[in-house]
Amino acid sequence: MQSFRTEIENPLVEKDIIDLEQKIRLFKEGALHEDKFRSLRLARGVYGQRQHGVQMVRIKLPYGKMTFRQWARIADISDEYSTGNLHLTTRQDIQIHFVSLDKTPELWAKLEQDNITLREACGNTVRNVTASVTSGIDPNEPFDVTPYCHAVFEYFLRNPICQEMGRKIKIAFSNTAEDTALVYMHDLGFIPKIVDGKRGFKVYLAGGLGAQPRMADLVHAFLPENQLIPFTEAVLRVFDRHGERISRSKARLKFLVQKIGLESFLQLVEDERLAIKNKVFEINTTPETVIDDLKENPLEINEIEKFAIWKETNVFKQIQENKYGVFVRVPLGNISTNTSRFLIEKLRGFISDDIRVTINQGLFFRNIPETNLPYVFSVLSEANLAAPGANSVAKITACPGTDTCNLAISDSTSITYELEKVIDNEFSDLVKNNNLKIKISGCMNSCGQHGMASIGFHGSSLKSPDKKVLPALQVLLGGGNLGDGEGRAAEKVIKVPSKRGPEVLRVLFRDFYENQISGEYFNDYYDRQGKNYFYELLKPLAQLEHLKDSDFVDWGQSEAFETAIGVGECAGVMIDLVATLFLEAEEKIEDAKAAFENNQWADAIYLAYSGQINAAKALLLDIDVNCNTQNKVINEFTANFDSAFEGNIMQINKNEPTEKFAITYIESAEKFVAETKKRRELNLLAEK
Repeated sequence: MQSFRTEIENPLVEKDIIDLEQKIRLFKEGALHEDKFRSLRLARGVYGQRQHGVQMVRIKLPYGKMTFRQWARIADISDEYSTGNLHLTTRQDIQIHFVSLDKTPELWAKLEQDNITLREACGNTVRNVTASVTSGIDPNEPFDVTPYCHAVFEYFLRNPICQEMGRKIKIAFSNTAEDTALVYMHDLGFIPKIVDGKRGFKVYLAGGLGAQPRMADLVHAFLPENQLIPFTEAVLRVFDRHGERISRSKARLKFLVQKIGLESFLQLVEDERLAIKNKVFEINTTPETVIDDLKENPLEINEIEKFAIWKETNVFKQIQENKYGVFVRVPLGNISTNTSRFLIEKLRGFISDDIRVTINQGLFFRNIPETNLPYVFSVLSEANLAAPGANSVAKITACPGTDTCNLAISDSTSITYELEKVIDNEFSDLVKNNNLKIKISGCMNSCGQHGMASIGFHGSSLKSPDKKVLPALQVLLGGGNLGDGEGRAAEKVIKVPSKRGPEVLRVLFRDFYENQISGEYFNDYYDRQGKNYFYELLKPLAQLEHLKDSDFVDWGQSEAFETAIGVGECAGVMIDLVATLFLEAEEKIEDAKAAFENNQWADAIYLAYSGQINAAKALLLDIDVNCNTQNKVINEFTANFDSAFEGNIMQINKNEPTEKFAITYIESAEKFVAETKKRRELNLLAEK
């Protein structure tokens, strides 16, 4: 590892990687508790797999963007440390699997040589900030949201207020009212608007999928552009202090808003405005200078019919004259390193050096001259990636499921191939249908976004009449995007054996074809017929009286199905060890001092606040008082130990983050942590 450190120019990045390397060593020596180590590695993009002893590494690509050089670097990394596969995700990340834990610092260091990060790709942090892939080239957008999306990514990366929250935060930017980034299912969602000639955003808050989907609330019809960062910061500060920290199933922002009410939450957000780092934040919207200097290759096409349908379904006409974007349908979001290098070699110089990962696990190429479209098609055809319908019902979104995930119950990948075969071979006209969406997850948590699909499936299990367990699919219908920030959650209809999943599609499509009103969308048809109609329609497929041996073997498997679910890692397990909390408290104080030395007053103050929270929580645990929020820690410590504590620590949001206040607050915090730790040591001596 030492040999790679000299190649990292950013000292913050170098510190991150060295810290990960040291913590891995401490963990292996038994000097670092497993729960604490899990939290630390997750915040650095290292995620435990279903398979013992290996890791999934998530590479964070803000709004899905990568250059050819970055793409090549990721491919090289996958070959050296993984399996030669790149998995494109619904959050516009890239994942590689089966990585040795010991190799992750070295892997990260090599990625950083091309400005690629793992930082906060997992864990209780602000996850990858997603955006419409057509931002900057869409004829219908009020303005390009890319610089705003990038500003949010940069501002909150390594920001002290969002390093150890109760759960993850997901943020999305759509570039038009079509809402292709699906803001309604995010913790924070932004859609650009222009009012009286000024730029701003329509803002949605507290959406989410999972087992209990919630559509986001509209909280600002128009938020001026220079308030984007301040508002987001205030929201995160409130979530950090009041969000659930023990029960993972109740720890998302949507549950906090449900618990205290939207009005009360927004008042807490307003109360934070005095203490935030910037009351106004101007974002540099000067377009990045990209000189493509593209070559032209006016190739003649032999497969005229295939090219025509590909062009109709996969090609996007840009606002820039004579320029086009191309959507690439990538099966299951899996693309090999060999295919990646082939595309890089053949396409470099003929398309823009700006490749985007899409939220439906595909790729998007930009700024292609019209004369190059036949050539791009031919290259994709040679790579077996020229299938039409990149955004249609034929492109099914699926999470990795039982292939690698701890939480998955049944397969979601092998069955996806079978479902796509049904569409391609039996209902090929649907390749042009972009309204109807099919999505599948390996469990109810909706990583495959089944909760907002027209037709959704999630992994489950059933018991046969003789009590044998078989893999199953929960069928959900009627979800989707309504546009301009509005969405609808799919409804659970019925559960069927997994092996009958393809027949579910056949029954649904045939019924839709036979009974729809001309021009009627699937969700409108679902509403007209009603949930019970579809329950009765699919009920014969749920019968368990005449099961076959193959029904007890999941898709892609050869052995009989068994439910084997591990502990999920999408948000780290909470650390409730007294000694560890005191250690963290002291580290926070030292970090606060370092931030102060760099004139980062607001960061220094927040780190000092966090140090006090950790110390107070440690002493409360010592008397068996377990608190599920930071606010509860403050209240309980005040009640049990120090009546002045709440008034002292909450000076954080009653003062401007000035140098003068930072000095006094850090001094007070350092004294509090030292005295609290001393009190605990005296208690231990007294017990002896």
